[in-house]
Amino acid sequence: MSKSRNSFWNSPLAASLVKSQEVRLPEMLFGYFIGPFGALLASGIYTSILQNYFTDVLRLDLSFLTGLQLFSTILIVAANLIVGQLIERTRCLAGKARPWVLLSALTLSVASVLMFIVPFEGAAKMVWIAVAYNLFYAVAYPIYNTANSTLIPVSTRNSQQRSALASFTNVAGLGVMGVGSMIFPLLVSFALKEDQGRWFLAMLVVAIFTALTVLLQYKFTRERVTEEQLRTGASDDQRPAAPPLGEQLKAVTSEPWWWLVLLFYLAFQWAGAMKNGSMAYFCKWVMDNTFFGSADAWGASQSLLAVLGAIPMAVAALFVVPLANRFSKRTVCLVGMLVGAAGGVIAGFGNGEIVPVAVGVALKCFGSAPACYLILAMLADVIDHIEFRRGIRTDGLTMSIYSSIMVAGTPICNAIFSGVLGAVGYDQAADVALGTAAQSAAVQSAITVNYIWVETIAYLVCAVLVLFWTVEKNLPAEQAEIAKRKEANG
Repeated sequence: MSKSRNSFWNSPLAASLVKSQEVRLPEMLFGYFIGPFGALLASGIYTSILQNYFTDVLRLDLSFLTGLQLFSTILIVAANLIVGQLIERTRCLAGKARPWVLLSALTLSVASVLMFIVPFEGAAKMVWIAVAYNLFYAVAYPIYNTANSTLIPVSTRNSQQRSALASFTNVAGLGVMGVGSMIFPLLVSFALKEDQGRWFLAMLVVAIFTALTVLLQYKFTRERVTEEQLRTGASDDQRPAAPPLGEQLKAVTSEPWWWLVLLFYLAFQWAGAMKNGSMAYFCKWVMDNTFFGSADAWGASQSLLAVLGAIPMAVAALFVVPLANRFSKRTVCLVGMLVGAAGGVIAGFGNGEIVPVAVGVALKCFGSAPACYLILAMLADVIDHIEFRRGIRTDGLTMSIYSSIMVAGTPICNAIFSGVLGAVGYDQAADVALGTAAQSAAVQSAITVNYIWVETIAYLVCAVLVLFWTVEKNLPAEQAEIAKRKEANG
């Protein structure tokens, strides 16, 4: 991005509508809820239904899907790291992350519809899907998600306000997951079915909504920490340059709490990706859908589980941040992980019966709420701690790695799941009207492990990890020292 004072990014047209030095409700609502909701909507739909679209609508070969998703992971991680460094080196009055958010209004909206056009057959169809898949996951999504994640630590130094912003952003993320797992499966099972034209029109509506809400997010966000750094020096050329990548890597990799919080998130996010990717299959082939009067009412079962998972998470949103402010993020996340693991055990022993599975899923989702809502705030705390120790900001690098973990989780876990389905003999042409009888016991068992047990075990691992995360204890004193250094340096 240009450093020139006369560039678009330094013009009043590109300025934020947020003028307050304190975080206010309009900024929270438009910048950290509605904006991310629209931007992440396609991803939420993909997480829930894209794998099923590939296998049961396009009938793509399972070996091709496994190879595509594993190869794409390399591109996704590289893209996130590159975007992180581009953000770190962006210097203008609009900020360092917000310009990339604005660019996403175009890239996300265009890329989100390409997988639903598919104008070819045979090998050409696989090439089209491979290109379209990577344009979304390895280009458009990394640009947005890394920039969006970076907004939290650069928005303010107030840890409690950052927790609130992180909560709003993650509520938005959970909201799109709810749309993807509650509403869209019903739309698929009752309207879209296998009609490519209907799939395209549905995603076109999503793309337009994405563009509009990302523009809204850009105008209702502000990077106060970036502005604080830009005040150093009288001109753009005198402002401190971004530290070299090697220095940033040394700073973050030498910090145990940085490793701990990323390992916590890796286990949490990838287990969730495994669950989300297998949810439609669990509802199709393992759940007893006769509860709804028909063995092929899997969309209703998936919507019910999604609703019963979303309600406790929505309720938890009212209490997570106040509880974290009182008892610490560490304590609230620890309790949440243990509650979530207990819910997983209940669901796992439910044997596909709607009542125990629904109760277990609801409890598991309730327990996951603290980690969902607070992870960005936890990362922001670690970034401040690293700044205290090393004297440099590592927002772009840390958030690019965070974004890599988030985005790469879906293709890697879907690739693993595709491989598992192929190994146990999944029948892509099975008649869903036959319900549980349409797939073998081995297939049903594999699906259950991926949907329930992987995440349950991961929650126990996360509970152990978060025990050692104590960066919050000295954070206020460290932030005060950072402020003193800034004042001393002018």
